[in-house]
Amino acid sequence: MSVSAIFVFIGQQPRTAWLDGVVARDARGFVLTGTEVGAEHGWNLDREPFLLEASLPGLFAAGDVRHDSIKRIASAVGDGAMAVQFVHHYLAEL
Repeated sequence: MSVSAIFVFIGQQPRTAWLDGVVARDARGFVLTGTEVGAEHGWNLDREPFLLEASLPGLFAAGDVRHDSIKRIASAVGDGAMAVQFVHHYLAEL
């Protein structure tokens, strides 16, 4: 088959082992964020976590590494843009 370009979609593995013991992850290693994070995952602030905030306050996850994300480039870019806004909200609380 002759093609001029190809996109290879491989993986679906989050590569988050380095976060072991730092943030809550699901059984496959994807980072839990937002409403998925609660006291049972170590959340200890009076407020709810921001949408992309992990179980460690102030740490935000974007894109494919998040549990239950859409796993597409466009949504990962949107997550990244939203994460910047949430960082500003977090810093405003300090």
